[in-house]
Amino acid sequence: MSLEIGQPAPDFTLNNQYGAPVTLSSYRGEKNVVVVFYPKAFTGTCTGELCAIRDEKEHFETDDTVVLAVSTDTDATLKAFAASEGLEYQLLSDHWPHGAVAQEYGVFLPERGFATRGTFIIDKDGILRWSVVNAPGDARDTADYREALAAL
Repeated sequence: MSLEIGQPAPDFTLNNQYGAPVTLSSYRGEKNVVVVFYPKAFTGTCTGELCAIRDEKEHFETDDTVVLAVSTDTDATLKAFAASEGLEYQLLSDHWPHGAVAQEYGVFLPERGFATRGTFIIDKDGILRWSVVNAPGDARDTADYREALAAL
C-alpha cells in the first residue's frame, strides 16, 4: 500500500511498552503525531535514532507534537528497551497480528519479518503531511522531522 501526502493517515490502536492501548486518532484535534517505524529494539541504528529523538525531545514531545515509535517487537521487549535507553515517549508493539500496522503504512518487509525505517508526520486533523522511508540499514535524520513539523 502506498500512502499519499494530503490523505488521512490509517488509524490504528497498538499497545505501548506498558501494555496500554494507544490509538492514533485519539490525538486528532490535539497534537501532530510523528510515527516512527523501526526494525528492531536493541540494535545499533535503531537505538541511535530513537536516542536522538530522546535527546531532542523539546522538538518532538511538546504541547503540539507527540512521537509514537512502532516496531514488531513485543511490548515486554519494548519496556526493557525503553528502560535501558531512558526512552520516555511511547514505543508501540506491532507484534500481533504481526506487522499489520506497518503493512498498512507500506513499510513492512515480509521477507525479513519487520518494518523498514519509515517516518510519517500526521497533522492535528489526521492528515499525512510528510513522510520518508529508508532501507533498514539507512538511518534517518531528525533535522528532516523538525523541518517538516515547522512547516505545519
